[in-house]
Order: sequence, then structure tokens, then C-alpha cells
Amino acid sequence: MGNGDIRVRGLAARAGGWSARHRWAAVGIWVLFVVLAMGLGSAAGRVDVKDSDQLKGETHTAARIIEDAGIDEPASENVLIQAKGGDLKATDPEFRDAVDAVVRAVEGTGRVTEVASPYDTKTIAKDGRSALVQFDMRGEADTAGERVEPVLKAVEGVQQDHEALRIEEIGGASMMKTFDDAFGDDFKKAEYSAVPVAFGILLIAFGALVAALLPVVLAITAIMATMGLMGVVSHVMPMSDTANSVMLLVGLAVGVDYCLFYLRREREEREAGRDAQTALRIAAATSGRAIVVSGVTVCVAMAGMLFTGLAEFEAMGLASLMVVAVAMVGSVTVLPALLSLLGERVEKGRIPFLRRRRKSGGSQDSRFWTAVLRRVLARPVIAVVVATGALLAITAPALGMKTQQLTLDQEFGDSLPIVQTYNRLNEAFPGGSEPAEVVVKADDINAPEVKSALADFRDRAISSGASRGPVEIKLHDAQNMAFVYVPLVGGSDLDKAGASLDKLRDEVRPATLGKVDGVEAPITGQVAGSKDFNDQLAGAVVPVFAFVVVFAFALMLLSFRSLTIAITSIVLNLLSVGAAYGILVAVFQHGWGASLVGAEGVGAIITWLPLFLFVILFGLSMDYHVFVVSRIREARLRGLETKEAIRHGVVTTAGVVTSAAVIMVAVFAIFGTLSMQSMKQMGVGLAAAVLIDATIIRGVLLPAVMALLGERNWYLPKWLHRLPDLTHDETPQAVAAPVARDDEGEPLKV
Repeated sequence: MGNGDIRVRGLAARAGGWSARHRWAAVGIWVLFVVLAMGLGSAAGRVDVKDSDQLKGETHTAARIIEDAGIDEPASENVLIQAKGGDLKATDPEFRDAVDAVVRAVEGTGRVTEVASPYDTKTIAKDGRSALVQFDMRGEADTAGERVEPVLKAVEGVQQDHEALRIEEIGGASMMKTFDDAFGDDFKKAEYSAVPVAFGILLIAFGALVAALLPVVLAITAIMATMGLMGVVSHVMPMSDTANSVMLLVGLAVGVDYCLFYLRREREEREAGRDAQTALRIAAATSGRAIVVSGVTVCVAMAGMLFTGLAEFEAMGLASLMVVAVAMVGSVTVLPALLSLLGERVEKGRIPFLRRRRKSGGSQDSRFWTAVLRRVLARPVIAVVVATGALLAITAPALGMKTQQLTLDQEFGDSLPIVQTYNRLNEAFPGGSEPAEVVVKADDINAPEVKSALADFRDRAISSGASRGPVEIKLHDAQNMAFVYVPLVGGSDLDKAGASLDKLRDEVRPATLGKVDGVEAPITGQVAGSKDFNDQLAGAVVPVFAFVVVFAFALMLLSFRSLTIAITSIVLNLLSVGAAYGILVAVFQHGWGASLVGAEGVGAIITWLPLFLFVILFGLSMDYHVFVVSRIREARLRGLETKEAIRHGVVTTAGVVTSAAVIMVAVFAIFGTLSMQSMKQMGVGLAAAVLIDATIIRGVLLPAVMALLGERNWYLPKWLHRLPDLTHDETPQAVAAPVARDDEGEPLKV
């Protein structure tokens, strides 16, 4: 075969060899797999995470009680009527006329029910200048945003007739419609633009249409197959739209990266004078193995999300794990088959104005990284001190990280009129826009002791200082349930509102509803959901961190059979994650440079992001690390001294790592341009971390540390020699012809 039929060992080498020999079969199997996965997923349908499964704690208990009772809570709406000046009061005839006009207008649409006047519900602010008309939307709450437009127009009509008053609608349905209109297209554009951006960068990197298309096609087919598999798997573990979006991001990133690593090595070997078949075998045995090691490590990192106990995180973790596994399998099977089929045609569609890569022994030595490495390897101690000091300085702000669920004004700023309405409503009626909801379940909701406890709860909620009222009670006699709505003192200030919630849970409830036998009264709502989410997430941090770090360490130890490599891999990855945290806190919490990314006044990091970033970054950064260290080890096994092996490994991988990093940074940066601060934080955090990882970590700190360690890089204690050997030391010598020469001009020995 090629320049010599040499038997090689290793899963990636064998898979690549089989695919190259049975290329049509390999392509056919892949296409069949993608089609079957999509077909099965379409037939099965996707089961999404239920509200009752989203969180643990009281929020979960309340959702389960409501779900078991078969009660569909409607989407509630409020119309805020507020005097623009200081003279007009709710008791004045003009104000009353406006209230009556709003009631008639919303009832006239036929889309609402349970319309309540503020004069009946006592929802009039203490200063007498503001009042709330409250009502529910007909139909299911999940789709209320699609039916609310006639109601919004009716309220706008009343506003035009009463210029002395501010008349604005806000609620679940109106916010849903506003956000869908404002940001629905925003998300779609971000997802759709990610592929053209990746393709454009690949086109510049390869200079040929066919070569640039291959990684994109493989990534897209891997994503399509995973979407189908998600439908099937969702019947065991429910999925979500968020999990789908994360899967798209991760799938595109790793799918393109893995193909890029493989394709670059194959081209490099052909440019070094190897024939097409031998070049493929070398790429399969070297880059293919690095892809498998990296892919398994990323899968392990993603599996860490399964330990959070949060259904949304579990869905994201499983979806990401599946797309990485599919992309990894595709890269070491169908990609070599396609390269074997295409042969020299992989260079078709060359762009004339893009300079062809300079041939230099099969690798393109980056002048920039060659110059950097010369200085790093000449003074490794200084390089380690400077690079580590810089990373620790960037990490320092993370020590004061404040995490919370972002409020509406934090999430969207003043970019939407409804945010200003939200702020005015909270100022006039603290907590009124997001009240705590007590779900009371009793054997007999109309029993005297239950009614007395409900009345006592309402009174004590106000007298305790947790609420300023009004506290509303809605009975569901048929289900023996009651919903108690308690506006929390603190309003949109989650710290103060959280303290009010604690009073309700720890003081008011035990003294009232808690004394009645057979009564369940979990407290839910947005503030309660945020607190329960934070508590659950805080409990998951240690097990998730421990799982990811321990298993990544074990995989690196088995893959490289070096205790030193395993330890330094973990330390360098933790430095990379820490730097990303520091940048997030500096920009979004402290506001340093916030105006550059449109993040003024946020003041906090969204709760789920730190753990999400840790898992994603720890996985993705292994791509570069495994690829670079594998190349260094390969050169060392070929007989080069450690320092020369480091130089060779880093310089020869500089081009592919740079291209891969630019693609990731560009894709993640797209999400950093979105208006939602949570998505902006995710995009900026991921982009900054990948940039740091591909430059300071892999280009400076890794070679400097390895240069200082010297031969100790390959240290494995004798008592660990019995560990399974997963290295499969596949180097060009194992697969090339005896007459071929390596990059240094020396004969390759079989």
C-alpha cells in the first residue's frame, strides 16, 4: 500500500486505513447514519424539559403539585396607569375614566378573562398616582405572546385619549411578544452567520474551495445527525431549545476543528513528498489519534453537566457530549474516505489572490511563532513568570465574582420600552411585577382551619415586612388548592427580594400554614426560582469540578503515559478558565471596557455561566493541548531532544491551531454581539478564553514549562507502569516507506 504496506496499531489508524480502502462504503455508511438519525428523530419527536423538572427544591415541588392537579396557570397581564404630573390622583374623575376605558378596551378584545379594576383589588400605589388593571390571557400561557397584540393595541388606543396619564401594559404575554420580536431574528442571524464565518476563515486558511468545504460539511452533517439523536434520547432525558443552541455551537466548533487538524496533517505530509495513501495513513495515525484523545476528553468534560441535578444543564451536557462523539467518529472515518476519493482534487477551486502555503518539509513554519519560541525557549524561566503573572492578574477580578439571575433591566438595559415600564411598575408596586407565589394544597381547601391559616398568612406577610401588599388569594375549589400572590419588598433588587422571600419561608409560613396538618405550601415565583437555582448550582460545583478534573487527568495520563504531562495539562487548563472568569467579572461586573461590548450597568454574572464556561472551556481547550503535545511527543519519539521537539511541535502546529482558534473566536464573538446580556456574557467569555488559550497558554506557557521540565516531561513512576497503554505511539516511521525522509531530512526507519 503506497510506499510500503506496514501494519499500524491504534483505533484511529485502523479506522482511517479501513475507510481509505473502503471509501465508498465509509461514505455510504456515514450518509445512511445521518439520514437514519434524522428520520428516527423526526418520527420520535422531541420531548422537552417540563417546568416541574427544571429545578429542585420548593420550585420543583410547586410545579409538580400544579401539574398533578391539571391546572394550567394563565399568562397574567397588568396595565399600569400612572399620572405624569404630581396633581392627578387615582381618586380623580379623569383617572377613573381612564381605568374604566382600559377595562372596557381589554374586555372588548375577547382575548382576556378575569379583568379586575384597581378600585376592587386595592392595587393603588400609596402615593395615589399609580394603579394596576389586572387580567389573564385566554388559552395556554406558553403561546399567549402570539395572541396578545390586539390587547396591546387596545391599551395604546386608550393611551392616545388620555395624554395626562401614562398607560402601559406589561406581563408574561406582552414580554414574550416583545422579546420574540426584538431578539428572535437576532438569535437566528447569529446561528446562521456562524457557518459562513467559519467557511470564510477556512477558505483563507486553505486557499481552496473544496478543502474549506470539507470541515464545514462534516460539522453540519454531525450536527444534523445529533439533532435526530436528540429526539430519540429526549424520551429518556428531555431536551430543550437551549440545549439545541449549545449543541450547535459546540458541534460547529469541534467538528470544524477536528477536520481541520486531520486535513492539515494530510496536506502537510503530501507536501513533504509522501504519496496520497501514505499521507492519509500518517494523518490517521497521528492527527486521528489526537482527535480521539481530545474527543474523549471533551466528552468527559461535557458529562460533568450531568452531575448538576438541573434538567437544563443535563440536557446541554448530553446534547454536547453526543455532538462531540459524532463529530469525532466522522472525522476519523468518513473524512479519510473523502480525502481518498478526492485525492489531488481537494485543491480544486483555488482562490487566485490567496498565496499558496509555502512548502517547507511538509510544514509551514510560522515566522511569528518561530520568533516567539526562540525567545521563550532561550529564557523559559522569564517566560513562565511573565505569562503566569499576566494570567493571574487577569484572573484576580474573579475572586470577587457576584452571580445572580439577571433582572429584566440588567438583561436588556433601556433598549426596550417595556423595560422602562417594568422599572416604573416596580417603583410604584415593589415586587408587583414578579410576586412570590404560594401554592397551597390541602385535603379540604375550604376547611375553617385552612381558611383561617390563609387569612393569617396574608396578614403576617405584610406585618412581617416581607410585603407591602396587596396579597391576592385565588381558590381552586375543585382541586382543593389556593394560589397566594405576595409582592415582595425589594422588587427588582434580588438581594432585598431574596431576604423578603426568606421571611416568608422561614417565619411567616411556619407560623400560619405550617400549623395545619395535611397542608403543603411550597413558595415559587421568579425570586424563589432564582434562589433555588443558585442553591442547587452551588451544591453541584464541587462534584462537577472534581469529576471533570479527575477524569481529564486520568485520560491524559493514560493517553501520554506521563504523570508530568497530565498534571501540567490540568494546571494550564485551570489557568485558562480562571483568566476567562477574570475578564467576565472585569467587563460585566466592574464595567471595565463595558461600553466596548454594550454591557454598561449589568453589575453581575448570570448564575449558570461560571459552571457552564468551566465545562465547555475545559473540554474545548483540550483540543489544542492534545494536538500540540501529541506533535511534541511524536517528535521526541523520533529522536529529537526535548527542546527541539517542543520547537518542532509548536511551530508545525501553529498554523492549524491559529486557524482553529480564529474560527472559534469568530463564532463565539457573534453571540457576544447579541442584545441579551446573558448571551453576550457567554460569547465574550468563550471568545476571550479561546484566544488566551491558543496564544498565551499554548504558544508561551506550555513550551516554557516543558522546556524547564526537560526529560521530566515524560516521567511515569514505576508503580504506574501497569496502567493500560493507550499511547499507540504512531509516528511517520510506523507508516511511511523505508526510503522516505522526515522533516529534518533524516531517513525514517521502520
